[in-house]
Amino acid sequence: MKVIFIKDVKGQGKKNEIKEVKDGYAMNFLIKNGYAMAANQTNLKSFEKQRQTEKLEESLLIKEMESLKQKLEKETLKFQVKTGEQEKMFGTISAKQIKEELGKLGYNIDKTKIKIESPIMCLGMHTIQIELHKEVLATVKVHVQGK
Repeated sequence: MKVIFIKDVKGQGKKNEIKEVKDGYAMNFLIKNGYAMAANQTNLKSFEKQRQTEKLEESLLIKEMESLKQKLEKETLKFQVKTGEQEKMFGTISAKQIKEELGKLGYNIDKTKIKIESPIMCLGMHTIQIELHKEVLATVKVHVQGK
């Protein structure tokens, strides 16, 4: 029996995938528990419409993230930190601090999306990556100055 997966099922299929499975497994587990639906003409038509809608929404989201990327890449985040002997910083600049600084500038970015390759532990200019979307990465400059 052909089914359209509504949710990911480990070892069987991923969401939006059409696969052939055994009749009993499809009826007694997949369809009954809402993991899949039968791949008949009606369901296939609605499935195609839904996929087209999702693709359109995804492309709009990517365009929106691209415009946000353009704005973010013009920004330079500035941090004033205490320094000790030989201009060494106390601590590091964290993703949480970067999120707060972006919030002050009007950007609402989740701190898990901020990718810091190596800890920011010295004064000067640094660059970080912000994953706005799985296909859109923004590069932001971070300027660290001593007090």
